[in-house]
Amino acid sequence: MLELSPHLQQHLPKENTFDRLLDWPGNVHRHIKHRRTVEAEIGGRRYFIKAHRGCGWREVWKDWLSFRPPIVSARTEWEAIERAQRLGIATVTVAGKGERGRAPAQVESFLITEALDGMIHLEDLTRDWGGLTGRRQKLLKRALLERIARIARALHEGGMNHRDFYLGHFLVKDRRWADWLPGDPLEVFLIDLHRVQSWKRLPLRWRVKDLGALLYAAIDIGLTKRDLLRFVEIYRGQPWRESLNADARLWRRVWRNTARLLSVYQDGRKLPAWAAHARPH
Repeated sequence: MLELSPHLQQHLPKENTFDRLLDWPGNVHRHIKHRRTVEAEIGGRRYFIKAHRGCGWREVWKDWLSFRPPIVSARTEWEAIERAQRLGIATVTVAGKGERGRAPAQVESFLITEALDGMIHLEDLTRDWGGLTGRRQKLLKRALLERIARIARALHEGGMNHRDFYLGHFLVKDRRWADWLPGDPLEVFLIDLHRVQSWKRLPLRWRVKDLGALLYAAIDIGLTKRDLLRFVEIYRGQPWRESLNADARLWRRVWRNTARLLSVYQDGRKLPAWAAHARPH
C-alpha cells in the first residue's frame, strides 16, 4: 500500500519510491532501533518522514510479555491522526503513507506529515509565558488551560489515550505575545500520536495515566487550585463540585499517579505549597 499527496507524487522519484522513502536523507530527529524520523524538504515544502523497518520477533514478544501492544507499523500513528481529526482535535496533516509485509515482525512502513511552521512547544511557552506578567499572564494561562482541557476531553471521550500526554507534545502557533489580548485565537495542536491507543470506551487506567502525566508536566508552571478546578469543570463538562463527588475515584487516582511520577523522576518538580496537603474528595 502506497498513498501520496499530489505534491509528493509530483516531486518524489517514480521508481523504488517506497525503498527510497525508508532511507530518505535529511535532518534526523530520532533514530531508535527500527524507527527513524527525518525532517526533509521536498519540492519546496517541509515534511517529517517516519520510517519503520521490521522490528523482529524478539521485539514483538518482548512487548507482548510486558503487556504492551507492540508498535510494528506507522499505521498506528496515521490511524490515530485520522481519528483525532474526526474528533475535531487539531494535529498534523498526513501527506503520505505506505505499508508492506504481513508478519508483524517484518512489516515495513512510513508516514509523511506536513511540517507545522511557526510553532512553539507549550512546554517552552509556559517557561516565561511569552514575557507576559501579571493579569495578562494569568489570562493567557487560563485560555491555554481551557484549550488543553477541551482537547483532553475530546480525546478521551472519543475513546483514545495518548500515552505521552505532556506539555511538550502540544504545539501553539507562535506570535508576538506582547500583543496578545484575551479573546485572540489560540491555535493548539496535539502531536506525536505514534503510541496512541484506541478503544470503544477508554478504560479508567489509561485516562488516569494521561491526566496524571499532564498534571505532572504542568505542576510547576504556576497552577493554582482555581486553575485545577476550572480544568475539572471543562474536562468533565459539569461543575467541579459535582465532578469531584461523582468522579472521586478518578481524581484520587490522577493525584496518586502524579505523586508517583514526582517521586520516580525526582527532576526538581514539586507540588505547589497550596497542594501539599490537598486531596480530591
